[in-house]
Amino acid sequence: MAELLKGATCLLLIFLQKRGSVKQFALFLYDSVVLQYVDTLKLAVPSLIYTLQNNLQYVAISNLPAATFQVTYQLKILTTAVFSVLMLRKSLSRLQWLSLLLLFAGVAIVQVEQSQTGGESAVGAARQSYAVGLAAVLISCLSSGFAGVYFEKILKGSSASVWLRNVQLGIFGTLLGLLGMWWAEGAAVAGRGFFHGYGPLVWGVILNQAFGGLLVAVVVKYADNILKGFATSLSIVASTVASVHLFGFRLDPPFALGASMVIGAVYMYSLPKAAAPLGPPEGRSHHQEPATLPPPLGKEASELGYLPKLACKEKGS
Repeated sequence: MAELLKGATCLLLIFLQKRGSVKQFALFLYDSVVLQYVDTLKLAVPSLIYTLQNNLQYVAISNLPAATFQVTYQLKILTTAVFSVLMLRKSLSRLQWLSLLLLFAGVAIVQVEQSQTGGESAVGAARQSYAVGLAAVLISCLSSGFAGVYFEKILKGSSASVWLRNVQLGIFGTLLGLLGMWWAEGAAVAGRGFFHGYGPLVWGVILNQAFGGLLVAVVVKYADNILKGFATSLSIVASTVASVHLFGFRLDPPFALGASMVIGAVYMYSLPKAAAPLGPPEGRSHHQEPATLPPPLGKEASELGYLPKLACKEKGS
């Protein structure tokens, strides 16, 4: 349902870009999705990874305190940075490398403290396995980093808008989600119906999953990455406060220290790089311009949430 809602939203945005012309809208989708099928098939890889990642997040949050999950999941910044350096040959500033070290240290402090007080715990009749939750969130961070950088590479290689790319992702995501549902819950769905158990909380999670990534795109487009860093920091604080009141989570000094380090690292990583000097560097001819790097692109374009500013016009627009 999350994939269907996200795809429908992106289709509506593309339709509005075509000024409400059904003919142009249909021809554009046919050309972009069907005729250029090789380009569409490239999205199968990140779609498969994102589907796996979304399910791993449910496993992780089912076995970890919400605050611990939120802090640990910020390791996706580290994995995305590493894959960006390896796959896209990007360079990071000294401040960004320092922030990544601070991020890793903060998460490590949280994990050491939680492993000593957490481990196997029981919540009502359900059992939580800290090891299973930690493994799920680590694999999710790794897959998030790879898929985000792979998606960025695809976006840089064409002029297609991020909305079209999300439609293409949604096609594979929906098919993979239906396949997984049939394999895991096929008999239950056949007997009770697709929407059995759908309540307000379930719909709330679906809407959050569907529009969260698209909302990040809007934030980065109309604000900046520093504000997004503040939003990420606020989400850690909000998750911690909610966990204390809803689940009796104990805020120990080591956790507070580790979470503070992660929040600081997120903010430091979001800071813009220092501007290049106006004059030509020594040893470089005056007609040469210093190389600049394009801004990162990504999900839900990357799990970091960096998305293109849609400066390139899509084909057919």
